[in-house]
Amino acid sequence: MSDAVSIITAKRDGHELSSTQIDWVVDAFTKGIVADEQMSSLAMAILWRGMTRPELSRWTAAMIASGTRMDFSSLPRPTVDKHSTGGVGDKITLPLAPLVAACGAAVPQLSGRGLGHTGGTLDKLESISGWRADLSADEMYSILADPAVGAVVCAAGADLAPADKRLYALRDVTGTVESIPLIASSIMSKKIAEGTGALVLDVKVGAGAFMKNIADARELAAAMVDLGIDAGVRTVALLTSMDSPLGLTAGNALEVEESLDVLAGGGPADIVELTVTLARTMLAAAGIEGVDPADKLADGTAMDRWKSMIAAQGGDPNAALPVAKETQTITAERGGIISSLDAMGVGVAAWRLGAGRERQGEPVQAGAGVRLHAKPGERVTAGQVLATLYTDTPEKFAYATEAISGAWTIGDAEFEASPIVLERIGG
Repeated sequence: MSDAVSIITAKRDGHELSSTQIDWVVDAFTKGIVADEQMSSLAMAILWRGMTRPELSRWTAAMIASGTRMDFSSLPRPTVDKHSTGGVGDKITLPLAPLVAACGAAVPQLSGRGLGHTGGTLDKLESISGWRADLSADEMYSILADPAVGAVVCAAGADLAPADKRLYALRDVTGTVESIPLIASSIMSKKIAEGTGALVLDVKVGAGAFMKNIADARELAAAMVDLGIDAGVRTVALLTSMDSPLGLTAGNALEVEESLDVLAGGGPADIVELTVTLARTMLAAAGIEGVDPADKLADGTAMDRWKSMIAAQGGDPNAALPVAKETQTITAERGGIISSLDAMGVGVAAWRLGAGRERQGEPVQAGAGVRLHAKPGERVTAGQVLATLYTDTPEKFAYATEAISGAWTIGDAEFEASPIVLERIGG
């Protein structure tokens, strides 16, 4: 017979928890037998002591077992999903899901809403008239099975790893969000429960990412790849740069607009490169050969899938996107070559303009955000416009400008770009 106090003290003292202890404490927490303060204490002990691979694998399995596990194994196409740890301007899911579907895979993408400086995929898509994020399991299956669609982006149901949802809320207010084992388990419990056969992880590294240095990102990626493999899901992780924002926009409708440019065969080079790289990695993980995603962007097939995907979830793919009522520009104080652009400053500015939220459940402005006009490597002149800020509430401009005005570093030295994809783990 297990009890919360003995499990807390065992982990506090550096011992490896048994499968029985892990199964009991997660189940008891889900049922309300283990109190919030006890689970918070255990989370702190895990933050301090870490977890072994067997512990973490069992902990994740227990999180999954607290709810239902979806099953798409009867679909006529292999399933593959992508998860990003989040960054500024990270709109990659929007063009990526229909692109990979156009190449022959089924893409069940469970996504979230934004909190703080990182935008949420669902918030972006909800700027499209009529589009809905909440689908039943039957609706998801129907859309994935439809040969004209094959991709779905929606919210996770309440019965998917409910223990993790409760634990995440505690971690957020107890200083234990940074625990790499708990981050890995939180992400992977939902992704494995989602029922995908293969998974590609986009682990962001840099100023605008949760993981600021490559060592921590590598540790998180390796832990998640191990969890996927242990659960029978083919899993690969790419470490990608997030020092500068991705693309030229940060904000909900602004990022949809940019995603449409990519699907139309254009768009910023970094967005296209990362989208195609992730698509190729996903197809390889799903065992699909002989098709190049770049061709599907060029010939309009991916755009067709986008329109079908949006319509399948109630959206109007031809409707005009919301536009903010007010704009303001940021200009260069001197001329020269931009050597860096702080992603965090851009993300915080977009958030302050109304594109993000401070607390779960707050509304967001669909048209709010930042459009960049100059990025690292470009030469600018004094007074040149570097960015346009968008909001419906102009009183927010001063607070947003405070965050973004110093984001550009302009000098005289030549700029050498770093690669977008830094490392690959697994596969």
